[in-house]
Amino acid sequence: MHVNNLVWLRDDLRLEDNPALYYAALQGEIRVVMMASPKQWQEHNESPAKTGLRIALFNRVAEQLAQKGIRAEVIEAPTYEDIPNKLANYCQTHHVHAVWFNEELPINEQRRDEAVVTTLQRLNIDCHKQACDLIVPREVLNQQGLPFKVFTPFFKRWLSMLGEQNPIPFSAPPEQSEATLYQAYQPNWLGSYRDDLWPADQPSISQRLWQFCHLKEEAYSAHRDIPNEPGTSLLSPYLALGALGPRECLFALQYVCEQQGREWRDSVWLKELAWRDFYRQLMKHFPKLSKGKAFKANTEELTWQSDESLLLAWQQGRTGFPIVDAAMRQLNQTGWMHNRLRMISASFFCKLMFADWRKGEAYFMQKLIDGEFAANNGGWQWSASTGCDAAPYFRVFNPTRQSQTYDKSGDFIRRFVPELTELDDKAIHQPSSAQRLACAYPEPIIDYKSARQYAIDVFANL
Repeated sequence: MHVNNLVWLRDDLRLEDNPALYYAALQGEIRVVMMASPKQWQEHNESPAKTGLRIALFNRVAEQLAQKGIRAEVIEAPTYEDIPNKLANYCQTHHVHAVWFNEELPINEQRRDEAVVTTLQRLNIDCHKQACDLIVPREVLNQQGLPFKVFTPFFKRWLSMLGEQNPIPFSAPPEQSEATLYQAYQPNWLGSYRDDLWPADQPSISQRLWQFCHLKEEAYSAHRDIPNEPGTSLLSPYLALGALGPRECLFALQYVCEQQGREWRDSVWLKELAWRDFYRQLMKHFPKLSKGKAFKANTEELTWQSDESLLLAWQQGRTGFPIVDAAMRQLNQTGWMHNRLRMISASFFCKLMFADWRKGEAYFMQKLIDGEFAANNGGWQWSASTGCDAAPYFRVFNPTRQSQTYDKSGDFIRRFVPELTELDDKAIHQPSSAQRLACAYPEPIIDYKSARQYAIDVFANL
């Protein structure tokens, strides 16, 4: 059986709220492929955990499609450069006349898609690029038609545009024929991940979204900064890989707020979703962000310090600052880190160690199961004061004060730095030398006051 329309899934691994899948299915019967590019993913510093979850999600999507009689399979293409010819050969073999996919915004993905379109059009195969995976997929521009460089005015315009579009998620494709069998794709390079923390089946993912909106979203503002409380959505890996669509999140939020008599536009969680859109749109408007360049050009003149022993201590969670060490150990053990801790750890790295933010950005991507290029880059540049941020360069997080504020009783520290378990709630944030010796816990690798002043002086002299 020949099927004219092929849907190319990338980081949009879902049936619901998938524009390419929806519009292709309107044309008739479809096939679905995913390109497995392990060498490219490794070059992009994507973690083994994220790669493992990606393949698990595709296998679940393929099983769902098989139940609808829709064939889904994997094409192995080690790098993006291999994709155009591999996809072209597949289309010719299966007499595909049109390929459908959703836009991706980083520069390597843009170039990959341009090469694919050029190759396929030479073979008279149509390419249909659908909207990028954002809540507001249209460009959010100011009155001069230029991209916003600061989040707050972006958010105001984003909200107004959000009210102008249809919020209903796209439906899944209908049944195509009798159910077929799908044999799971299990390559020998497949990375492992904590499937007890991050289930890959769609019912569990949807349940997590709706339970968050029903039970936690209203209190999100009050609890989201407390790392020892389950106050965040834990949806970030699914958003990074597209197992959840942005309109699905918006629809759930709007529905629950309406049921509870609340104004959904006031949701702090909605603002976090808007940050995701903001950073992704910046990637498109400013390609240098995809090339390891700072948003603020003058900060390229900074001379970052390079001390491999300090870098290793930070990576291993042995800095002598308990909250930083707990955060880094959480990352290393689970492939995830609480958002407040990401800011604390990144600020410590960039401002107190005065290490190049690119090294920290790369390490996070190599470990995070939810590593999303635009958001990770934006967060690191925010912490380093090199990015799109209205706050002054002299914002430097005091890790001890952050610990005392957001982990008051030290329970999170005790969870990931067990050698400090017996310390009282005050000492655990800043142990004495005697306590460190007794607990076999290291002395601080930097002096906070002098490190903070050094960073401020260097930025002031730019």
